[in-house]
Amino acid sequence: MSEKKLILVGHLVNTQGVRGEVRVVSRTDFDDVRFETGSQLLLVHPNHPKPIKLKVASSRPHKQFILLTFEGHFNIDDVEKYKGGDLMVPETELVELPENTYFIYQLIGCQVVSDEGQELGVLRDVLQPGANDVYVVKPPKGKDILLPVIPECVLDVDVVNKKVLVHILPGLLD
Repeated sequence: MSEKKLILVGHLVNTQGVRGEVRVVSRTDFDDVRFETGSQLLLVHPNHPKPIKLKVASSRPHKQFILLTFEGHFNIDDVEKYKGGDLMVPETELVELPENTYFIYQLIGCQVVSDEGQELGVLRDVLQPGANDVYVVKPPKGKDILLPVIPECVLDVDVVNKKVLVHILPGLLD
């Protein structure tokens, strides 16, 4: 039996108050869908051998967090043990993306090659500072290469074959 691939959607960082509310740092662009009342989440925690099924009872934004409560968890003692855990969903339950748009987990590990055939390294992270995303590429030697995700730089993304084709704009490798 093949195991479902789980995708990170949030990190449970702390409790909030004494009524079972928890602070979550979101790792999804779809907070409204992923954390809506009734949503099913799986908590993966180093102190628990198997994922714990949780159903969202309430959700609200608070500063840089999402505050959640879970059905059947009514006080701080019920949720304290979940601190440090990751909230996950099966890959089969991901939101459908528009064409030529990818989840970060699909991009991580892709080989990045220039349009001149130069192997630049492996895509290890995607930064989201504002105007456009930035690919962080780990070369075989030296420091990371930062590539803006703009049409002039990123020419093709093939997540099936784990390849990203880029054009190196002047000054990017200096």
